[in-house]
Amino acid sequence: MAPPSVTIIEETRVAAAAAADGGTTREPSVLFKLSALDAQWITLPLIQRVLVFDAGAGDIPPFDAVVASLRASLSATLARLIPLAGRIVHLPDSGDAAIDCSQNGGGVRFVVAECDGVDATRLAGDADHDVEAFERLAPVLEAEVLPAETMAVQVTRLAGAGGEERGGGVAIGVAMHHAVVDGRSVWRFIEAWAAACRGDEAWREEAAAATFDRAAVAIPGGEELARGVLRNYAPNLPVATVPEFLVKGRLKLSRRTFTVAPPQIHRLKHRIISAAAGVNPSTFVTLASLAWVSFVKTKHAAGEIADDDDVHLFFFIDIRGRAAAVDPPVSDSFFGTCISGCLAAAAARDLVADCGDAGLAAAAAAVQGEVRRAAEDPLARWEWMSLVGRVPLDRLVNMSGSTRFPAYEAADFGWGSPARTELVTMNHDGQVVLVAAAAGGGGGVQASVAMKPAQMEAFTSEFESYLG
Repeated sequence: MAPPSVTIIEETRVAAAAAADGGTTREPSVLFKLSALDAQWITLPLIQRVLVFDAGAGDIPPFDAVVASLRASLSATLARLIPLAGRIVHLPDSGDAAIDCSQNGGGVRFVVAECDGVDATRLAGDADHDVEAFERLAPVLEAEVLPAETMAVQVTRLAGAGGEERGGGVAIGVAMHHAVVDGRSVWRFIEAWAAACRGDEAWREEAAAATFDRAAVAIPGGEELARGVLRNYAPNLPVATVPEFLVKGRLKLSRRTFTVAPPQIHRLKHRIISAAAGVNPSTFVTLASLAWVSFVKTKHAAGEIADDDDVHLFFFIDIRGRAAAVDPPVSDSFFGTCISGCLAAAAARDLVADCGDAGLAAAAAAVQGEVRRAAEDPLARWEWMSLVGRVPLDRLVNMSGSTRFPAYEAADFGWGSPARTELVTMNHDGQVVLVAAAAGGGGGVQASVAMKPAQMEAFTSEFESYLG
């Protein structure tokens, strides 16, 4: 099958709205110096997410009207979430990096495109991702040398296999710099943009309450610690090249999406509780354990993991509102990167145990134990790059996202929720991305998985065997 053909129709920049347009007035020069939590991401910039709207499943306006409304509402949203309209800059005199939110940033790159040969209905409905199509529907940030973009947008008309009458639709692709936003901030932005686009005035007050000053993330060491992180991970600033090993072979991975319904989650929780005394798993712990066990069993059967090997599951926690993290706690209104690392460990033999649900219970105990540790000392593993660098990547599951991220509910731009939303940047064999499922999922969870193509079917068999 020929790869999808994407044609760029126009490329412009969208600036934050001026005060007369309902926006806010910015100071001539507004700089937010990156915290140590931000600085780790300076060479790992990309969060790419694609929202697919199927014309056959909703009343989408004409494409020109869609583009115009998205452009205008983006401008209004940027006026309140100003780091997204800025640039990440290097300050050579001090060694800092900062988000420059001055009017000189030039706005957000806004790409309008058309894609032939991609059926929106199939793209939204297939469990297996059309990896090439998803990749082409998301913009790439210009971020390898500072000043770096903080965000870019691509709006693509999907012509479908037979034109507008069959398989047509619209894709909204967003690329955001991870030094500027974490997952929670991504969805806060999308929710605000979508509300502005559909004319919901209530979003303005909430978006206006967002705070951006990284000084609120009062990690011991402050600015000097952040400079040390920059020297360690990006010693050649303003050059901030992404390490090749993180993206090499990414397009060769298979990606598949599973929707886990509430009754299935409920049954899994009870199975874990019955098999493990003292373990009362949350939805996140339950699904993390399911994915971890399925991954380890798949790799064990393939001879890539031995009984005596240690295996790991990595995930992030949000430190907003956690008094145990910093004093005073970071406000829930903080818009930025505010996450710390967690690493659960177990012996492979315990997770591949064939005795009932012993493997699932062992995984849940390890994950829940790490969640409890993180609650007591959230910043103990804040330098997550160093943490992950100490474990073999071929025995690691990387969990990202959250079961609470409103990936469908938050993204109604006025023509209904997307038929599909996916994170494009899945770089690792064994990466799992969680978001709340679409309304049709009945309050369940969407889990998207990247695996070696030869092992995806085995992983699916393991994963679905627990769901019944």
